[in-house]
Amino acid sequence: MHKTFGGGKSFFGFGKASRKVEAVKNIDLDLRRGETLGIVGESGSGKSTLARCIIRLMESNSGQILLEGIDLTSLGRAAMRPARRKIQMVFQDPFASLNPRIKVGDIIAQGPVIQGSSREEAGQRARELLKIVGLDKRAFDRFPHEFSGGQRQRIGIARSLALRPEILIADEPVSALDVSIQAQILSLLDKIRVQMNLSMIFITHDLRVAAQVCDRLAVMRYGEVVESGATEDVFADPQHEYTQALLAAVPGQGWQPNEVQNSASAG
Repeated sequence: MHKTFGGGKSFFGFGKASRKVEAVKNIDLDLRRGETLGIVGESGSGKSTLARCIIRLMESNSGQILLEGIDLTSLGRAAMRPARRKIQMVFQDPFASLNPRIKVGDIIAQGPVIQGSSREEAGQRARELLKIVGLDKRAFDRFPHEFSGGQRQRIGIARSLALRPEILIADEPVSALDVSIQAQILSLLDKIRVQMNLSMIFITHDLRVAAQVCDRLAVMRYGEVVESGATEDVFADPQHEYTQALLAAVPGQGWQPNEVQNSASAG
């Protein structure tokens, strides 16, 4: 997959052409059934752009996105609608991603209703999901501003699960939350992945977070994947100098991925 920004020509010969930025350069990744693939890198590495291209919130310039043998980039708007049921996204900012004027139950039920479910069926599904993500049933009739950041992210997770997807893309889902809440949300995501047999793409800049939930890692820098492999292997023996620098910058060197998992479980 390849995605560029800018590079356009100036108008009527005035001004300079905009600078061309290759945000995603020839990325080739695979996601296995039931696993969590971590996309790791600093801000500006292209990881969120990659996520938005995969779900087609943003169109790539070239390449394929294969889901069960079907290239999603070749699908028109109508043909893409059934595919959207299979791949959903949890966004970074729980405060900006929920419409403040719509009650929580309607936010969660909105996707199924658009896809053809009755309001009664979609409402029942929303109530089930609120329970799954650990929120009281009274949340159904409340508005997003009545909840904390961690609770709003739980609502966002419930919304993403309403269509019973096969793949969940989590784009920095805990970076806007307090450290004390992060472990709870990470534990919830991992529990849901197992319970619903989901595959997950987990976007993060934080290697300690990646260690808690990811089976494999792809490390991005300047739009390219510079290293990939099993999480334990990447942490134990990083091959690329950029990965080595990222690990060296993590506070408390010497820890291992399974140690972080155990501490999160204890919390």
